[in-house]
Amino acid sequence: MLSKGIKHMLVAGIFFSLMNIGVKYLDNIPAIEIVFFRSLVTLVISAVMIKQLEISFLGNNKPILFLRGLFGVIALSLYFLCLQKMPFASAVTIMQLSPIFTIILAIFILKERVALPQWIFFAISFAGVAIIKGFNPDMPILYFLLAILAAFISALAYNMIRKLKDTDHPLVVVFYFPVVALPIAGLLTYFKWVQPTWVELIILIGIGISTQIAQVNMTKALQMEEVGKVSIVRYLTIVYAIIIGYVFFKDDYGWTTILGIALVVLGVLLNLWFTKVKKVEAV
Repeated sequence: MLSKGIKHMLVAGIFFSLMNIGVKYLDNIPAIEIVFFRSLVTLVISAVMIKQLEISFLGNNKPILFLRGLFGVIALSLYFLCLQKMPFASAVTIMQLSPIFTIILAIFILKERVALPQWIFFAISFAGVAIIKGFNPDMPILYFLLAILAAFISALAYNMIRKLKDTDHPLVVVFYFPVVALPIAGLLTYFKWVQPTWVELIILIGIGISTQIAQVNMTKALQMEEVGKVSIVRYLTIVYAIIIGYVFFKDDYGWTTILGIALVVLGVLLNLWFTKVKKVEAV
């Protein structure tokens, strides 16, 4: 039976996929403007929910909360940009390196241990990413590298979330993202503003709502379970992305791209299996 943490991450994956569709569809709207609207919606929803629960808006561990917000806005802006400029499934797949970076960074930030077989599984996933780029000459190297950077910075944000598990409510953790993001995204949006149509405005609001639901569930998952265990479940979004990219955006995936994606997923699934085995042995 699935744990509560795993269930929360599965829900997060579904709503992150809806967010991805919206961002890809709005390829004429600057990525930072999408981040601005997403942050605005998140701020309003989070504020209402925090008010209803009668908990402090300011939180307890303010420096880590600020870093969570800062890392989050940088990673999300880069990801949205790459999602608009790259094939759908490829962008989503590369972003899903973040759980691997999360586990690696957790060695230094959270003092968690990584066994030797896990490093082999990481290598399998990274080999998959290399294949995705190496056999796709149409993929811009700039956005490929920016997608990897987005995954790395996102992993920093995940570790901050994990670090906050004993000090701050999940909604406060989510609330700090728009608190940090709005001033940054607002200033940059002012210089790159594109007036959205009414349909685009509805989609922008939908992106914000979908992301809010995803973020709350992801934060709960990361605070309930070990970082590596629940982060890996998000790799199911790759399967969603292949289907969505093919059906909605007419992306044509060659066998090498599918092989690369499969290797990424294989490395992650092996990691998840190994984590479960080690946990059973420790009992």
